[in-house]
Amino acid sequence: MNQNPPKRWKMLLISWLFVYPVINILFATLFPIIQNLPQLVKTLIFTVILVPLMGVCIPMLHKKFWNWITK
Repeated sequence: MNQNPPKRWKMLLISWLFVYPVINILFATLFPIIQNLPQLVKTLIFTVILVPLMGVCIPMLHKKFWNWITK
C-alpha cells in the first residue's frame, strides 16, 4: 500500500463531490414536503439525513480513491 500521506485537498474534493449532489437531491426532494415547517425543524431533518450519510459514504469513497489521494 502507498505510504505517502494523504493530500488534504484531494480528500476535501472527494468529500465535496459527494456532499454537493446529496444536498441538491435533498433540497429537490425533501424540502417541498417540509417547506411549511419552522426553519430549525427543517435543518434538523436535513442534518439527521445528511450527517449519517456522510459518516458512512465519505470514508468509503476515501478508501476507494486512496491510491489517487496519496499520489
